Amino acid sequence: MIVVDSGPLVAAALATDVNHRRCVELFASLRLNNERLVLPPFVATEVCYLLAREGGSKAETAFVRSLAAGDFTIAPVTAAGLERTADLIAQYADMPLGLVDASVIALAEQLELREIATLDRRHFSVVRPRHVDSFTLLP
Repeated sequence: MIVVDSGPLVAAALATDVNHRRCVELFASLRLNNERLVLPPFVATEVCYLLAREGGSKAETAFVRSLAAGDFTIAPVTAAGLERTADLIAQYADMPLGLVDASVIALAEQLELREIATLDRRHFSVVRPRHVDSFTLLP
């Protein structure tokens, strides 16, 4: 199981994105290996916003259909997850970390996962998770 951030989802959906090819290849290889891809609901919301803005309703619709088809699993929000998200936002306020990235980290900690699909090396390489020394960032 791998936690997915917004960046790779947007890049894979938009052929004009500089990271398009590598993100399409990442998701294709993960599907071949039957990896389960999970994301916080805040990532889904951010992806919809960015796809609608950058690719129009057709791109947003395709993403929502991929969610409906089970290509990605939206993790339920828990009180403990929100508390940890808030703690991370406060702890890394100087970056700033923000809700979406903090929720990705909190979910990875909750599920005890090491791998995160993200294009955001700046934030995810700095944060020190509770359960491992560092995250493995894909692609």
